[in-house]
Amino acid sequence: MAEGGMKQAAGQDRWPCIRTVGFDGMLVSFGDRLNEPANRAALAFRAAVEKENWDGVEESSTSLLSCFLRFDPLARSHADIEARLQQLLGRTDWYAEPLPQGRRLWRIPTVYGGDLAPQLDEAAKVAGMTPDEAIRSLSQARVRVQTIGFAAGQPYLGELPERWDIPRQQALTPQVPEGALAVAIRQLVLFSVSTPTGWRHVGQTAIRLFRPESETPFVLRPGDEVLFPPVSREVYENMRASGPDGGAEFETLT
Repeated sequence: MAEGGMKQAAGQDRWPCIRTVGFDGMLVSFGDRLNEPANRAALAFRAAVEKENWDGVEESSTSLLSCFLRFDPLARSHADIEARLQQLLGRTDWYAEPLPQGRRLWRIPTVYGGDLAPQLDEAAKVAGMTPDEAIRSLSQARVRVQTIGFAAGQPYLGELPERWDIPRQQALTPQVPEGALAVAIRQLVLFSVSTPTGWRHVGQTAIRLFRPESETPFVLRPGDEVLFPPVSREVYENMRASGPDGGAEFETLT
């Protein structure tokens, strides 16, 4: 397989690798730790798999570093699926592939700090910034939805600048509300549910990310990009009353 460029980008000879998952799944992984090229590769490879539209493949999805396929083992053998995946992997350097088309750039208004997001000051201190510097950094960072996970419709977004490579808390925050924006390890999580968390709560949005009543219940998709512009408490309260979008808007990326 012609993957020398991919191996060099991944930093280890064993990537990308293909593994069996149960009796009806295959997992193509592009690394063992999160980085931009590996996430890009997983997103681009999944789009290519969808385009191939192989008979017997019933669904595909991505994680931070991998593409998962579920197939009908009565229609396709593991060996056949693996051979097809190996052939597809050898077509290009997936770590340098363009991201899939149809992605969107979201602007999700956010209140930073105060009683709505009480851990901004603490997170800023750990990152070596003042609260104002932290707000500028977070609100100007254009981050990618790297994967959806943990809860329905919940995105992990990154990567943030290196200064945000801060650890999770050692103790859990008992509860953050739906729409909470939290930070750790150069990532943001935008919570789709109210939940305990070890991530520091630095911002609050009014968007409802999981809409089971809709034909498209997950608002954000892997590969989408997001900005979190700052707004006042008053503007936030008005947006919260305006509907499930909470003032969020998007444009299609070409």
